[in-house]
Amino acid sequence: MERLSSRMLRVGTAMVALVLAAGTAAQNPVAPDRSRGDGPYPRLILRGAVLIDGTGAPARGPVDIVVENNRIVEIANVGVPGVPIDETRRPALGPGGRELDLSGHYVLPGFVDLHGHLAGPETPAEYILKLWMGHGITTSADPGSGNGIAWMLEHQRRSAANEIAAPRLLPSAGFGQGHDGPISTPEQARAWVAEMADIGAHGIKFFGLRPDLMAAALETANARGLYSTMHHAQLNVAWMNVIDSARLGLTSMQHWYGLPEALFEDRVVQRYPLDYNYNDEQDRFSEAGRLWEQAAAPYSERWNAVMDELLALDFTLVPTFVAYETTRDFMRMARAEWHEEYTLPSLWRFYQPNRAAHASYWFDWGTEEEVAWKRNYQLWFTFVNEFKNRGGRVAVGTDSGYSFNLYGFSFVRELELLREAGFHPLEVVRSATLAGAEALGVAAEVGSVEVGKYADFVVLDQNPLANLKLLYGIGAVRLDENNDVTRVGGIRYTIKDGIIYDARDLLADVRALVRGAKDKEGFEITQPGRGPFR
Repeated sequence: MERLSSRMLRVGTAMVALVLAAGTAAQNPVAPDRSRGDGPYPRLILRGAVLIDGTGAPARGPVDIVVENNRIVEIANVGVPGVPIDETRRPALGPGGRELDLSGHYVLPGFVDLHGHLAGPETPAEYILKLWMGHGITTSADPGSGNGIAWMLEHQRRSAANEIAAPRLLPSAGFGQGHDGPISTPEQARAWVAEMADIGAHGIKFFGLRPDLMAAALETANARGLYSTMHHAQLNVAWMNVIDSARLGLTSMQHWYGLPEALFEDRVVQRYPLDYNYNDEQDRFSEAGRLWEQAAAPYSERWNAVMDELLALDFTLVPTFVAYETTRDFMRMARAEWHEEYTLPSLWRFYQPNRAAHASYWFDWGTEEEVAWKRNYQLWFTFVNEFKNRGGRVAVGTDSGYSFNLYGFSFVRELELLREAGFHPLEVVRSATLAGAEALGVAAEVGSVEVGKYADFVVLDQNPLANLKLLYGIGAVRLDENNDVTRVGGIRYTIKDGIIYDARDLLADVRALVRGAKDKEGFEITQPGRGPFR
């Protein structure tokens, strides 16, 4: 519990100011003071809901969930479906309390995103935070913000104090961030990690690293109780694949780089064309889409050996399927219906094909590339689903802000992709909640609806297990009894620290920010190479 409460708040403003004085990267506009949200209340009761608790247990209800001082103190079964509730069985409210009648509603734990960047080109923090909260994300682990660790720690402090409308923030420092020059010795690696622990970073995010430096950094990180994760960059994966880093003590991986390489049987380096250039991002991502086919076949001896070792090491996969979905279906991602109202002009420009911008690699992206990536996904899905089936931990991350991958909406899409991979909807919810909290080392306080945990909830008036699309801020399409097209769903409330946020109000604020930015510029979203998006 210390990880989320006293540790957060003991990272005082004096320490953050000290780090800020050292300077950081160009920073985005900071989040404004909170103007949304009701509460907290001395006693809050969510009445008559159907509970999906995040542990993998089936839905049950009606229940009354009682919160005091931001802690769940009781979950009372108050009846059975189709029978009037016996009011004598219901917990009393008491003076100064608040109750929500959630009859016919579903309550889930607040969602946990293990790869949420609170940064983007000219992207206000308010915009990202409200898209996250409007989609039920109440805990976000930033794996190395472009705004710098000090900027993140200040937003973490403000979120913990509920000064801003934001998920609880658990930032990691990108390895070497803020160091005066490159880290080139194990001693420097140990000292830098210790410094990050001292200022309150929740974890360390690596992007490929020399083995001796990785070993030193992880030794210190694990000794100081820091979360660790890694994007096994292609520039370094030949000497450090996922098995190598997990053996050194890495606790989780982002994306999938390094995993096929650990499964190689007849090579060490992927089959690069001889004119390949990593800095040409069409080369980089096109060839990445042919990587899983070079790995050991599903359920083969090598496949099982790698999986068994990762399971034994209690390793966590954070696949971020959605971060690469544009590779297999550019048109779908570029024409997603939420872009018109929810995507800022600055983000839309960043998404366009551009040789000089990261993850804008649509130079000549065609059918052959998409077909290769669709095959890539099938093998990737197979490994991740089997890892889960054998007891492995799979958590949800989104890596939003790139490749038409929009904050908040991408979290729901990642849930759909886990479902496509073979997860039961209850397993999807578990990955989105408890598994992420376990990976971050904070499951004693968040990740499931249990007595003693923080009051973080997602509330909606439809059953999300029947259709995950109901979680999107735009809802889901349904025909009514008059054969008219309607929209249903969308999260009704996001509750964080016992504070009740109307998710629709948060998303309305986002739409207003987007409209304001467009009006200021006279901007219209256009299809790449074509006219306005209509």
